[in-house]
Amino acid sequence: MYTPHGKLHRLFDENFLEYTSYVIRERAIPDIDDGFKPVQRRILQTLYNMDDGRFHKVANVVGETMKLHPHGDASIFAALVNLANKGFLIETQGNFGNIFTGDQASAPRYIECRLTPLAKEVLFNKDLTEFEESYDGRMLEPVSLPAKIPMLLLLGAEGIAVGMATKIMPHNFREVLEAQIKILKDEEFILYPDFIKKGFLDVSQYEDGNGRLRCRAKIEELNEKTIVIKEIPYSTTTESLIDSVEKAAKSGKLKITSINDYTAEEVEIEIKLARGIYAKDTIKALYAFTDCEVSITPNLTLIREEVPETSTVTKVLKHNTTKLVADLTKELEIELSRLLEKLHARKLEQIFIEERLYKQIEEEKSYSGVVKTVEESLLPYREELVRDVSREDVEKLLEIRIKRISRYDIDKQHKEIRTINKDIKIIQTNLKDTIGFTISYIEKLLAKYGKSYPRQTEITEFKEVSIRKVALSNLNVVYNRSTGFLGYSIKAEDEKTDISLACSEYDKLFLIFSNGMYKIIPVTDKLFVGHELEWFGTVEKGQCFNMVYRDGEENLSYAKRFETPSFILEKEYYLFNQHKRSKILLLLHGHGKFARVSLVPSPRAKSNIVEIDFEEHLIKGATAKGKRVSNRVVRRVVEAAGVENRDEKAKNLTLPGLDGSGEQIGKPKNESESDEKADDKE
Repeated sequence: MYTPHGKLHRLFDENFLEYTSYVIRERAIPDIDDGFKPVQRRILQTLYNMDDGRFHKVANVVGETMKLHPHGDASIFAALVNLANKGFLIETQGNFGNIFTGDQASAPRYIECRLTPLAKEVLFNKDLTEFEESYDGRMLEPVSLPAKIPMLLLLGAEGIAVGMATKIMPHNFREVLEAQIKILKDEEFILYPDFIKKGFLDVSQYEDGNGRLRCRAKIEELNEKTIVIKEIPYSTTTESLIDSVEKAAKSGKLKITSINDYTAEEVEIEIKLARGIYAKDTIKALYAFTDCEVSITPNLTLIREEVPETSTVTKVLKHNTTKLVADLTKELEIELSRLLEKLHARKLEQIFIEERLYKQIEEEKSYSGVVKTVEESLLPYREELVRDVSREDVEKLLEIRIKRISRYDIDKQHKEIRTINKDIKIIQTNLKDTIGFTISYIEKLLAKYGKSYPRQTEITEFKEVSIRKVALSNLNVVYNRSTGFLGYSIKAEDEKTDISLACSEYDKLFLIFSNGMYKIIPVTDKLFVGHELEWFGTVEKGQCFNMVYRDGEENLSYAKRFETPSFILEKEYYLFNQHKRSKILLLLHGHGKFARVSLVPSPRAKSNIVEIDFEEHLIKGATAKGKRVSNRVVRRVVEAAGVENRDEKAKNLTLPGLDGSGEQIGKPKNESESDEKADDKE
């Protein structure tokens, strides 16, 4: 059934697919063969067409490139500046901006550029280049440049297309070419990115062109109150980094008095610290809270045979290396063909003049007769020639002037033929070992240009910076027992009952209530938690808790130790079975704690006091029941002071009988008796 909406829908689908395909292939994603986006390829071809050894005004280059690129001068100028600042292919003169500070380049009419010797050597060869018509059909542009080095990995690329994006990291010139040699020798290799902005690089989560990278600035401690940033991470500028530092300072994560940018040819950002703040701690905070450390997620998406795909560095390098072998082989074959043609022409000329074959055409009256005579006269010399004599060869011989014949230098001609033969043998030898020839070619490039491109970024492994540990404790969380509210916007009213705690916004608060319920919450400005909060503090791994509690169902008390349990934020947990009479009698935080337990008096008991050394209890899970304090009801529990000499204490202890399953620790008789009398008075 025909519906106009269905037809319109198909129209939109078709047009959108065409647009998507165009943006992906013609604008945003680079090609695997030469590593360039179309605008970059057109700029380089234009510079090659204009090349006369001198610098050209960038405005003129942009204008010429517009004959090939249909998207206006702004995109061409931006792409040219970006390509020039990569440092491999375009030599600059004038202000092309500053990659460290992010400053923009001068107007195109003020600055100049030209191709570097490296670009002219490795990017262009008409014999290997396929050309197509430009967008208006007036000019020819290359489909792909015959790049002899893996420009995709050297330059890197970023681009956002429709439904996909690419983020390819730049790599070091020497390392890329050395990796190609290893591929040709069938050896293992590993390749990591290298950034012109230097800094440090952690590749522990890098996955051959994908995965995750962590980049850090190089920070030096000038003195305990002054920090200097000397190198910055990839994808940042000094301006963006300073903005991130100032933002962290405003939010209270850092304390600085000033930050100044002295960057010119090299990065230099000076940070002065506030009173009471020291460089060592602040450096860690800079990595945690600012762009001094950034995380990068590479995405190696490229165009292969006009189709986008996600690849790896290894695959790209192997593809480019295979292509290099094929291109160099093709160049050798083309050069061999030209030398053979040159040798054939020189041999013909030598035979025609030295054997005086030109005299045989003196009696011929017609042109056809002359041609036939020359062809027949050359037949006896066929073995000396490279190939059969063609009509074109004869016509070239007949064009030789008498003046040239009379001045013909036999020795010079023989020397030239020997040179051509020597060159042919060299090429034939190289063609027998194209892998060896390719390795030799790469080694020559390394020897010629390698020193200009040392590694900039230092590969290392970062120690994880704990945000909680380096964050300043700039919040004062207060628990107001009378109102039942807790938070950093709450004010303490009663010093005896209200509790305060200094912490940072990244801390988690551990709340333990009298009924044994506990939960972990984020730091809050104001939260009602009730009037029965027994203890609260920040969550620390491995912190020890010592507790005596009453089991309401049994009406007996137990002692136990536990460490910080695992948790889900804001979920309620319980330290013991719930009963309306169950309650925490004593909760102590830390190691080396003691408790004194007063029991309900019994006429048969020798003592009504039990002293607990929590160190003698094993640390178990938070929900463990613990050890029974006594089979008698506990009247009161208080924290007790420790005994320094445990051996002396053990001599004076008497162990009372165990009534039931409870485990008890005795007290000195005189001390127990005095405590019992005190309890009786109560």
